[in-house]
Amino acid sequence: MSAQQTRMDALSNNLANVDTTAYNRDAAVHKAFPELLLRRLRDDGEMQFPLSGEHPVLGSVDRAPVVGKLGTGVETNEVFTVFEQGQLKETGNPFDLALEGDGFFVVDTPHGERLTRNGSFHLGPEGMLVTGEGYPVLGENGYIRIQEHNFDIDEDGVVTQNAAVADPEGRLVSERENRWEDSQEVDRLRIVDVDQPRYLRKQGDSLYRHTWDSGAPHIAEGADRPRVHQRFLEGANVNPVDQMVQLIEVNRAYEANQRVIQSQDDTVGQLLQTVLRPQ
Repeated sequence: MSAQQTRMDALSNNLANVDTTAYNRDAAVHKAFPELLLRRLRDDGEMQFPLSGEHPVLGSVDRAPVVGKLGTGVETNEVFTVFEQGQLKETGNPFDLALEGDGFFVVDTPHGERLTRNGSFHLGPEGMLVTGEGYPVLGENGYIRIQEHNFDIDEDGVVTQNAAVADPEGRLVSERENRWEDSQEVDRLRIVDVDQPRYLRKQGDSLYRHTWDSGAPHIAEGADRPRVHQRFLEGANVNPVDQMVQLIEVNRAYEANQRVIQSQDDTVGQLLQTVLRPQ
């Protein structure tokens, strides 16, 4: 029942975050306790080694035939995060970024650098690219400083600042006809990966912290570097129907174990009443 409760908590959390940007679902893994080998007691006696009486006994073996095996239950082994690609959704917002492939953005938090796949960014008060919580997004040379309406990010994560002019209403807009001639490279997004992503630890706010088991983050390069899609966001990799089916299975397994315990408790109670009944 305890193992099913842990699995239910993971499934419920997945369903609660089905609309969370770039959420990666959790999965609970269980392991069985060792099985017991059942024999008929004192059926064929005990065989001692050596068989001759001239030497001291070195050991023995039970010759009773095997009746069968008895399972002793399961326990929760671990709860890990499943990093599968979520569906990309076009938003039209130039500050929205999505990763296609394995990898993470790096953001600077009060507790140190953290990893995230949530690319719902915006422009901070100091002209820096920041997360929804205000954490600066890191490039390979530090914080990324841009201006609104006149920047682009290509699939490799290179941030370019385009020439800007004022429209008739005085707003700065990108000078699209000269964007390639006048653009300047600002930085490249620091996109990293780890050797064992399943051992990353969730920190809340779509952030992850690396552990000893996951390995230290390293810059993703070449074929291992994910593609960056500007004006897109990654959806959660949660299938609501599949999670609901698993939730029903967990509820039924929990109730079945509950009935077994209740039945055993009733049986023991009846036995005690019979044995302890005054004559």
